[in-house]
Amino acid sequence: MIEKKHLIRGAKGNDPPPPPPQPTREPDTLHSRQFATFLDLVSEGEIEGFATASKEGRTKGTTAYNNAALKDVFLNDTPILRASADSTDPQTTDFNFQNVQFTPRFGTGSQTKIPGIESSVSTTSVGVTVTASTPVTRQITNTNVDAVRVSITFPQLQRATNEGDLLGATVEFKISVQYNSGGFTDIITPSNGGRVTGRTADAYQKDFRINITGAFPVDIRVSRVTADATETNLQDTFQWTSFGEIIDDASTYLNSAYSSIRLDSMQFSSIPRRKFRIRGIKVRIPGAGASSSGTPSVDNNTGRIVYPTGYIFNGVMGAATWTSCPAMILLDLLTNDRYGFGAHITDSSLDLFSFVNASKFANTLVDDGAGGQEARFSCNVNIQSPSEAFELINELAGVMRCMPIWSAGSITITQDKPTDPSYLFTLSNVGEGGFSYSGSSLKTRHSVVSVSYYNMDNQEVDFEVVEDATIKAKIGTVVKQVKAFACTSRNQARRLGRSILFAENNESEVCTFTTSIDSGVVVRPGAVIEINDPVRAGVRRGGRLKAVTSTTIVTVDDINATDLTTIENPTLSLILPDGSFESKPVSSISGGTITVSEAFSQTPNINTVWLLQNTSVQAQLFRVIAVEEQDGINYGITALSYVEGKYAFIEDGTALPTRNTSNLTELKDPPAGLAATEQIFPINNQAVSKIVISWQPIVGVTQYQVNYRFGNDNFISEKVSRPDFEIMNSRKGTYTIQVFSYNVLDQLSATSSSIEFEAVGKTALPQDVTGLLVEPVSDQFIRLRFDKATDIDVTHGGNVVVRHSNLTDGTGTFTNSVDIIPALPGNVSETLVPAVDGEYILKFRDDGGRLSSGETSVVVTTPDPQPKLSVLVDREDSDSPPFAGNKVDCFFSDDVNGLVLGSLATLDDEADFDAIADFDFIGAVDITGGHYDFANTLDLGGKQPLRLKRHFVSQGFYPNDLIDKRSGNIDTWTDFDAATAFDVNAKLLVATTDFDPDATQNATYGQGSTTITVSNATGHGLTVGDFIQFNATSGGGVSGFYEVIQVVNTSLFRLRSDTSASISDGSQCNISKPFSRFNTFANGTFIARGFRFRCEMDSDDPAQSIEIDQLGYTAELDRRTEQKSNIASGTSSSGLNITFDHTFFTGQAGTSVGAGTQLPSIGIFANDLGSTDRFEITNITGSGFNIKFLNASNAVQDKTFSYTATGFGRGS
Repeated sequence: MIEKKHLIRGAKGNDPPPPPPQPTREPDTLHSRQFATFLDLVSEGEIEGFATASKEGRTKGTTAYNNAALKDVFLNDTPILRASADSTDPQTTDFNFQNVQFTPRFGTGSQTKIPGIESSVSTTSVGVTVTASTPVTRQITNTNVDAVRVSITFPQLQRATNEGDLLGATVEFKISVQYNSGGFTDIITPSNGGRVTGRTADAYQKDFRINITGAFPVDIRVSRVTADATETNLQDTFQWTSFGEIIDDASTYLNSAYSSIRLDSMQFSSIPRRKFRIRGIKVRIPGAGASSSGTPSVDNNTGRIVYPTGYIFNGVMGAATWTSCPAMILLDLLTNDRYGFGAHITDSSLDLFSFVNASKFANTLVDDGAGGQEARFSCNVNIQSPSEAFELINELAGVMRCMPIWSAGSITITQDKPTDPSYLFTLSNVGEGGFSYSGSSLKTRHSVVSVSYYNMDNQEVDFEVVEDATIKAKIGTVVKQVKAFACTSRNQARRLGRSILFAENNESEVCTFTTSIDSGVVVRPGAVIEINDPVRAGVRRGGRLKAVTSTTIVTVDDINATDLTTIENPTLSLILPDGSFESKPVSSISGGTITVSEAFSQTPNINTVWLLQNTSVQAQLFRVIAVEEQDGINYGITALSYVEGKYAFIEDGTALPTRNTSNLTELKDPPAGLAATEQIFPINNQAVSKIVISWQPIVGVTQYQVNYRFGNDNFISEKVSRPDFEIMNSRKGTYTIQVFSYNVLDQLSATSSSIEFEAVGKTALPQDVTGLLVEPVSDQFIRLRFDKATDIDVTHGGNVVVRHSNLTDGTGTFTNSVDIIPALPGNVSETLVPAVDGEYILKFRDDGGRLSSGETSVVVTTPDPQPKLSVLVDREDSDSPPFAGNKVDCFFSDDVNGLVLGSLATLDDEADFDAIADFDFIGAVDITGGHYDFANTLDLGGKQPLRLKRHFVSQGFYPNDLIDKRSGNIDTWTDFDAATAFDVNAKLLVATTDFDPDATQNATYGQGSTTITVSNATGHGLTVGDFIQFNATSGGGVSGFYEVIQVVNTSLFRLRSDTSASISDGSQCNISKPFSRFNTFANGTFIARGFRFRCEMDSDDPAQSIEIDQLGYTAELDRRTEQKSNIASGTSSSGLNITFDHTFFTGQAGTSVGAGTQLPSIGIFANDLGSTDRFEITNITGSGFNIKFLNASNAVQDKTFSYTATGFGRGS
């Protein structure tokens, strides 16, 4: 059997069919572009040109020059052409920006205009489609037109295929020109711009500039070269949109360097910043020198003027060229009549030789800090804005450290450069004032100079920081910011910074003096002069010649006061007849006759100025900075200190040469006449003791070192500039004092002057109070007058202590009295005190707490006052038992029969009870103080003006009279023998309330730390600052008189306790009505209803305690009368009730006046009262009474009356 096989074919049933091909869309490659042209004024002309092109030696006007110049044209700080590019054949990749057209002009007087710079454009619309069969032509007839801009627009340029592709297309066209009907010439063809290839779906526009070079009229024709499209899927039509008639800028801007840059705007999002690196204005430089000494040239790389060796300037300037020499640039600015001062200044008014000399110094090669050399000063600056003439000239001169001056009818410049002295001055040829010196303060000096300069490499302002480590160690980092004008060299900026630091710290001294006309007309600013000032030098080495023998032998004036030395290579300097200055070596000196080894060039005049110097004492060097005619005879000269070797030091760090200008550098002798005294004087209202040390000054010494020590302490050293010194806050004891002398080099004398001094300090007791007098002021106050203290430590920081004793028999003492007022300032001589019977006792107390040794007192008995009502006389000491009130840190002692302070110790602290001599006085007295609250309050029943007078007798004593009991420094003890105890005090205080002082309210409380929270005190009526009596009835709280510190609501408030505790809320308590705080009183009036009394005691010495023997007060009310008139009584049968304006006190339980026992007396005066009329007064109270008028028949009558009520108190 044959098996048949079947072939099964399929399409993989679940796989999708392949996707159809996607249409192709070529990118849109055609975009309209705009170009911007910038015309930039670069400089006044004529300039050398662009730096790179000049260095490469390119010829101006060539393509290679323009290419090289593009390396110096920066757009947004990026050069157009890379510096590494070949200027003759730059590659496209060498350009940082594409499609740049650059045309320069260099500011010559004959330069032509830059073509293509449009001045105006007149646009005419065309709007015609150009076809292959129909070219479009337009005619230009305006003969002023320089060029035509033809604008062509393609609405779209693309080709679509049946497959949906969008492809680009190509269109070729021509633009032709015909002049005066002479036939068309193709200007734009498919080979030079007349071909557009690509794709765009939007309008694409292209402009063509056609320069007009022929005769008018001019015909412009646009032709289509590509055949017109016949298929609808090809869109390649274009229109001649418009043409613009361009008139170019015809200005040539003679003598102005400028450039034109045309840029493709697609490369920039905004107008780019443009910078040009150029070699600037050409200036004249010195011409061929005299005696065939050569002609200066300019280094093409640096702009430095190279002077031939031995060059001699003959006064003739050469041709203008580019240079960086600041002297020649300044000269050009002064003489150029276009941008400088040439309209006012010519060569004839300038000292050209000074400019050339400055140029030579500026162009000398120095180390550039990078292993090479550079000109000492170069000037590279772009001056873009007008400046004040004086300011600009000085800035340019400052580049080379020059100063312009007017001298002898011409402008000259003087330069800070190595200069030999040209004149000398001594005391013999200056005015009577001699030489005056001034210097700069350290506050004006700097240790760091930050110099800003323009860095040509990164085209940014850079900074060179120079610092002087020595000065920095002395004054810290003090920075000076300096702008280096016209500087592009880092090392030139560094040299500037070093010169500033050097000048501030070595050449800041100014010397001024006057001289006569013969010297004043010779010396000029910039000259270096020698000065011999014997005050500075320590010796006289100059004067006037007394006689002249020859050109080698002269005789000087005063030989007695002159140091004529023949050692250490002396030289003699003279001013010669022509005003010149010469110095010759000295071969011998005999008396006042000096012989030199070399003859002077002229025979000196008698009376000319001379100066002798050697290596140990040389003349000071100064550079003249100003010469001023004063009165036609005298001239004022100002000179600045000059260091001759500073230039090499600044430029390469060469060490400065040593120049000794004084012998004051020798070690000096110590001062003589050393003495010391002690004084007390005030500082800031405090008395301070000091030791004043003085000595005889030494000539030539301006500083001394004082060493001193107290006892065996270490020496303390101080440097002073006066022949005296003060040791402040001196202590009692021995001081050892030494004084050394400094020379000008800060070297100490080999030995010192020394003394030992016994100081007392402020340990002496103040004087006693004198001149104490009493003056009555009122029934409540008296005035105490006394002589003002004379001790400084009393009047400044001390006090006048005023105490009072109630004893009137003259037995009162400072110890059995208490302060009646707070201690007074020590500088007062009178005070008001309460008028209280007894003895007032006064002492002075110094700022160290020491009291006068004696007591000054006066006994006062106050006169009988107006009648008063005694409300209560309270004597706590007379109660049974005495002092029955609440005692805190105090107790009643039977030993002294008085109230005394408690002890710090307890019985638990005692190891041996048998050794206790007195159980009342164990250990030291509690110097934190204690207080006693009176047993009872005082309640008047209503608010009244209550007069209170205290009754107070106390005394200080020593409860344990043993030295071992005293813990204070023995120097602070005011009493050693225990005869008196002054360091204790007590005062009587009162607190008042407008409510019942004994009324209480139940509440609950809790306590955390020192805060007591009182709750359930409904309607308590308290405010913050009130004081209440708090009584804890459960919970273990400590009762006391406490201040309200917070009121939460009408039933909850908080107190501040004297003790700390932790007590749960809900504990029971009662509280009083609000009181004031306790206030001290001696004699005064207080308006209130209720009163609480307290006595506070304190001690400043744990060995001293205070004993209160008598304690109490007297409470009185003043008598008062109240009157009213013209009252109508009326006819009411019940009479008229009269109410007093203010209630009278009629008595109160708990006082000496029983309730209702002290009624006011009433007096009545009635008008028209008949002989049988009468009045009845009933219901007399403290607040009023009832009155009615009756006739003989007892009928009520209406009468007009007045009343007078007399009683005590004035209720409110």
